[in-house]
Amino acid sequence: MKWKTRRSVLDLSEKGVLMGIVNATPDSFSDGGDYLQVESALAHALEMVEQGAGIIDIGGESSRPGAAVVTESEEIERTVPLIKALREVSDVLISIDTSKAAVAEAALAAGADIVNDVTGLLGDPEMTALCIRMGAGVCVMHMQGNPRTMQDCPAYDEDDVVGTVQAFFTERLESLTAMGMDREAICFDPGIGFGKSLQHNVALLKNLESLQQDRPLLLGVSRKSLLAAILSDDSMANRDVATAAMTALAYRQGIRLHRVHDVSLSQQSLQMAEALGA
Repeated sequence: MKWKTRRSVLDLSEKGVLMGIVNATPDSFSDGGDYLQVESALAHALEMVEQGAGIIDIGGESSRPGAAVVTESEEIERTVPLIKALREVSDVLISIDTSKAAVAEAALAAGADIVNDVTGLLGDPEMTALCIRMGAGVCVMHMQGNPRTMQDCPAYDEDDVVGTVQAFFTERLESLTAMGMDREAICFDPGIGFGKSLQHNVALLKNLESLQQDRPLLLGVSRKSLLAAILSDDSMANRDVATAAMTALAYRQGIRLHRVHDVSLSQQSLQMAEALGA
């Protein structure tokens, strides 16, 4: 299992890769406002690289439920200076978390390698052609609705969220490759918490192995509310512990890409899972 990005190819046959999250936003659900300044965001990114992150995912627009829309120019202003600063001092892979083609283009020009799109490359009609032209790795996420409304009342035909997500991945892979995208440049994300109830999320987490066909799956459960619901505890520290536990459990299902806030804790979990084997 390999994932091709602009500058390198990740071999995911055995080793897991952590994608560290840097939210250059004022309103992200767990760290909004912490990394608005380039200096603090860069220091945080480099700390995550030191702790073992193989990818740094930089976002300038919150996708939490009910989040406000951000203009292209503001999103570029929040992310591109950080991408440039990080690229100057590190060879780490950089992902831009955006659904806007103009933002993705500016980020890729600044040194990013991957486009992580919560709309599955469906939110902007220019996004797919841009990613193909610039040779970006892409992460295609499943989301029902949009961040403003996705958690109002999520529902699936016959309550089959697993089948729905599988069908979405199949359609997206066929469509994107038909347009000329290298299939090895594509990975998928089931979109935990994006238009899903607690029961939907749990069903997906139980079936990660079946969701991952011949393309890698990126798992993003870090600090999400489903962890608090399962634990009956809303503290972020305990959500980080639960995230690390899910990292190890998902590794046992063959999942090698993990998007996390606390890289150090998840790296320890991943190392233990790797030592014990899949």
